[in-house]
Amino acid sequence: MTDATRAPFDKKQADRFYLPALLLLTLATGVVDAVSYLALDRVFTGNMTGNVLFIGFALAGEGDIPLLNNTLALVGFLLGALVAARVLRGRRHGSRLPTANLLVLVGGAAFTVALAVFWLVVGTLDEGTMLGVTAVLALVMGAQAASVRSTGISDVSTIVVTSTLANLAIDSRLAGGPGEKWPRRVFAVVAMGAGGAIGALLLRFTGHGAIPLLVAGLVMLACVLLLHRARTRELAASA
Repeated sequence: MTDATRAPFDKKQADRFYLPALLLLTLATGVVDAVSYLALDRVFTGNMTGNVLFIGFALAGEGDIPLLNNTLALVGFLLGALVAARVLRGRRHGSRLPTANLLVLVGGAAFTVALAVFWLVVGTLDEGTMLGVTAVLALVMGAQAASVRSTGISDVSTIVVTSTLANLAIDSRLAGGPGEKWPRRVFAVVAMGAGGAIGALLLRFTGHGAIPLLVAGLVMLACVLLLHRARTRELAASA
């Protein structure tokens, strides 16, 4: 097919280049949240909806929920997203994912792996160290959320699936909607749940939170490679 007869590139078609990496990154987030909740004293480092509720429960004195851990995670997440957004704002690239965004994701994956190795070396985390690990993981998750936003695939934010579930129901044919994008939405929900299950199982069978955290960090690194490949394919398709 010559340039004259080639169909114009539809940017929406490029979604399929990025979706596998984003879904895998969602799975990694599920693993991280399993570790943070089950091994870091009932706190989420990716799912801030849960943390906001936990903070409310703690303030009400119900459920023996740790207020400091959840507040620290919430602040850390916001700070990570804020700093990453500031650094990434205005960045441009021929694809929808600038190089700076990839570098932030690489840094987040590296921090996750480093935390896992540190945890393995230390063995058991004392309360202060646990708070530090929680804060860094929350920073990583916030920066991740800001970094993948430029892909323009809002149904796969990699950190939450609440809006994804709502959109799945609202746009479904049962609700009178067009029924579009349902596969990616279903896969996003499944990926998050699968990540949580994998993290919980690894924690159960290894007895150490560092192992599933290490797995999550390595998966995140693999996702960066997939994202790099995705934007290479996008550039080639749009040329």
